[in-house]
Amino acid sequence: MAIEVLIKRKIKQGGNAKNLVPLILQIRALALHQPGYISGKTLCDLENPGDCLVISIWETVNAWNRWKQNKERARIESKIEALTGEETLYKTYAPMTAQSD
Repeated sequence: MAIEVLIKRKIKQGGNAKNLVPLILQIRALALHQPGYISGKTLCDLENPGDCLVISIWETVNAWNRWKQNKERARIESKIEALTGEETLYKTYAPMTAQSD
């Protein structure tokens, strides 16, 4: 079952924002080649452009977990967090299913 991961980042406008874009593009490029990756997109809040949300879709939660534990991804993510001064937040979601009584 496909799952969606919501990744929230706060990006301060100004100096560091321009340094973040290459890192975000690099992490996306790596994700494209990971087993189980389906798609992703990055959105920024129109009222607060520094509030960004990545929606990443994976074939399974196991595929996502393998990617989240990937050393290269973690290395890039630590650079992103160093520039933002904020921890990246992750939430994993699966489609709601009908449950029998």
